[in-house]
Amino acid sequence: MSHPEFSLSSDLIYLNHAAVAPWPRRTQDAVMRFAEENARFGAAHYPQWQETERRLRRHFQALLNAPSPDDIALVKNTSEALSFVAYGLDWQAGDNVVTSNEEFPSNRIPWESLRAREVTLRQADLSRASNPEEALFSLVDRRTRLLTVSSVQYASGRRMDLKRIGEFCRQNGTLFCVDAIQSLGALRADVQAWQADFVMADGHKWLLGPEGIGVFYTTPTARDRLHLTQYGWHMVEHAGDYDRPDWEIARSARRFECGSPNQLGIHALEASLSLLLEIGMESVEQQVLAGAEYLIERIQGDDELMLLTPPDRHAGIITFRPPSGDLESLFRHLRQEGIVCAMRGGGIRFSPHFYNTLEELDRALATVKQGPPPG
Repeated sequence: MSHPEFSLSSDLIYLNHAAVAPWPRRTQDAVMRFAEENARFGAAHYPQWQETERRLRRHFQALLNAPSPDDIALVKNTSEALSFVAYGLDWQAGDNVVTSNEEFPSNRIPWESLRAREVTLRQADLSRASNPEEALFSLVDRRTRLLTVSSVQYASGRRMDLKRIGEFCRQNGTLFCVDAIQSLGALRADVQAWQADFVMADGHKWLLGPEGIGVFYTTPTARDRLHLTQYGWHMVEHAGDYDRPDWEIARSARRFECGSPNQLGIHALEASLSLLLEIGMESVEQQVLAGAEYLIERIQGDDELMLLTPPDRHAGIITFRPPSGDLESLFRHLRQEGIVCAMRGGGIRFSPHFYNTLEELDRALATVKQGPPPG
């Protein structure tokens, strides 16, 4: 690892961006500056903080290709945004939601919780489908109100064809929701090309930011279909006019931000996104995919390793396993040797970002081949 923006310990190879990412130097510096400013001046410079918040919304608009920064809400996390959708729609008994059987719990539990409203969750089996999108489509009927899917599946690393799904949903009058946490910051995104109604992602994975702040994109039409579940001073049209006795819900996506913004998280994430935009998402994507393709080639060329990620459907996540041996022992060995990765989907998950080198990937795979010591 030799990128000037990252100062990871020299004894680590960090391949866990699908979990929690390390911060770039500029993000560390932004947090330190914000802390020092707050300690010395309190909120005397609050208007500057608000400008940083506006920049963050514009960064997200650019990353998502959203029509307007007004379509961007800053939320606590992906689960909160998914819950806004799950508990904002006007469900009727007998409605259903279609998703896959590979979703992270964040994109399963909110929909399962709607059982009390007699709403059914239908899960397509992607692992056995020759065409994952068709597997989703086959479960859609006239009572399907919403199709929700991850852009990239967290365990298998399977990349979904969001344009195709969006077109299908538009033709069938079905709302389309995308959990983009495993692609935003790694791959180029285009919510307009996807024809997505709702898109959400956390800041602490491929976006290289902190936990506790994320993005929730909605089209104006879609957000008007959501009943609000939280109210406060910040989600009104005239926020800051504290003496105003009447109020109305903000026309923008700020309606989902009921109270005081997470200024510390905003300053950190704004810095992280500025790095991705400075490099350019086309370049970031090329480097992420190049690293993933290198891992695929090495794993497929080794008779002792079994690739679990669909090679023609990959993004930045590559999951594999040895045909035999104790997976947990291998995982512990990797961690002990400084290979920061995860155990997901019955295998070892590597998720390198744009700054990881091929030498690091070689060293990580050599450690896999070495295996844990006997006994």
